[in-house]
Amino acid sequence: MRIFICCSKKFYDSLGNIKDILEANGHEITLPNSFDNPNKENEMRELGAEKHGKWKGEMFNESTDKIKNNDALLVLNFNKDDLKNYIGGATFLEMYDAFKLGKKIFLYNSIPEGMLYDEILGFNPVVIKGDLGLIKG
Repeated sequence: MRIFICCSKKFYDSLGNIKDILEANGHEITLPNSFDNPNKENEMRELGAEKHGKWKGEMFNESTDKIKNNDALLVLNFNKDDLKNYIGGATFLEMYDAFKLGKKIFLYNSIPEGMLYDEILGFNPVVIKGDLGLIKG
């Protein structure tokens, strides 16, 4: 299966091992936007709101293309500071795009409690609770 991994850039350091396990299980992996330069958004923000906004829009389009070209989305929703199973705005939008395109959505951990719980529940994600072996076509 072709899988697009998405998550907060704060979790990029956890991707290597997960990617290796998924590839060993026969999956083809697409990494998140700016994975090679996690500081890119801060760099763009420093250039001003107009350039940052244009870049952010380009990233949304790039994510949509990645979702279209993959079979599934794996959301790495780890704890971020005091937020349990964190899903940020961009990741939520990627989940929405995957849902609209009929792609499978896997959540590494449970759906986070909070304002978007019902919406995420409506995407019908498969919660794997850290068991990458549950990711199947």
